[in-house]
Amino acid sequence: MHPRAILSISNFFAAGHFFLVIYVVAPYLALFMPASQAGLVISLGAVITLAVFPFMSRLVSRFGARHIALTLACLQAIVLFMLAASPGLVPAIICIAAACALSPLIAYQLDLLLEASTREESATGRVRALFLTSGNIALILSPLLIGFLLDGGEEYSRVFLASALALAPFIVLLLFERLPEGEAPKFNALSMTCSCIWADRDLRAAALGNGVLQFFYHLAPLYIPLYLHTALGIAWSDLGWIFAIMLLPFVFVEYPAGWIADRWLGDKELMIAGFVITGLSFAVLGFITAATPLYVIAMILFVTRVGAALVESMIEGHFFRRVSERDANTISIFRMTRPFAALIAPVMASVILFSSSYLVFFMITGALIVALGIITTIAIHDVR
Repeated sequence: MHPRAILSISNFFAAGHFFLVIYVVAPYLALFMPASQAGLVISLGAVITLAVFPFMSRLVSRFGARHIALTLACLQAIVLFMLAASPGLVPAIICIAAACALSPLIAYQLDLLLEASTREESATGRVRALFLTSGNIALILSPLLIGFLLDGGEEYSRVFLASALALAPFIVLLLFERLPEGEAPKFNALSMTCSCIWADRDLRAAALGNGVLQFFYHLAPLYIPLYLHTALGIAWSDLGWIFAIMLLPFVFVEYPAGWIADRWLGDKELMIAGFVITGLSFAVLGFITAATPLYVIAMILFVTRVGAALVESMIEGHFFRRVSERDANTISIFRMTRPFAALIAPVMASVILFSSSYLVFFMITGALIVALGIITTIAIHDVR
């Protein structure tokens, strides 16, 4: 099997295990603590990730990305099995923080392995989009499986068990299939790498744009279910199919967008459009009430992901055209925007929700996504 196919299939299961958890973690924690504080546990996981990331490049150099990915996946499976055993509040907080911390570290290893298998930079947009699409298929299936497993109840241990089992094929594929790992990564001090990224306007714009996108990604999966299920009382049996429809753009938009960007329009125009669509539609969510028809909710959520899919495809393609698997430090800093967003987004959300309403929360964060997205994207120089 071709390495790219192996990695795309691996990404399907790696993404699937994470998406099963992320959509239920806030409602699950809301059973034990105030809903406005649930996101702070995600921030704790981000602190762990940020503490580990500076050492990750050297670990890759010593042990290889494949072996580290296997080790992290096994640790993640153990954590999820512990959650499935329905622990008390403190163990649950620790396990959820650990699960959220391990996921971006696994994604980083897959980035390095995919870069090692991609030799033609002109095809990077299509390769990255196909890789993302494989994970996004899991993204769509996850809420359907959640709705089936919960079946109108709140037996979240079933979801954690399914998430742990989803890692088994991932582990088997990486254990028995041979993958190119490229040359050993080159290392510089992280401060030097940050300076180099900041000096390159394209890398800087892509990294900052990814930070804005990750800000959205650490608000939407946490606070949309929290609002719709915990605050408005919409059952998981309905949310399952609503979220599946919501996530369809990640399968049907990203690959065509990468192809169009490679050949015609370029990244900047599509990225700006994506940020505007995402932010405005996210702000509209604050006007949803318990009386809002489900099809209207599904339509609004669908539009948020049309924008996010455009942004994600453009950022991934633009950044990875300019780096190789040897630029492990550069890739690690790019991926560190994910835990930074996981740290900042829930803290900001908790502050807003503690002092105001969901309407104010969605309006403020939606406006920030539009404004910051446009500001970061303007600096990009299209390469076609």
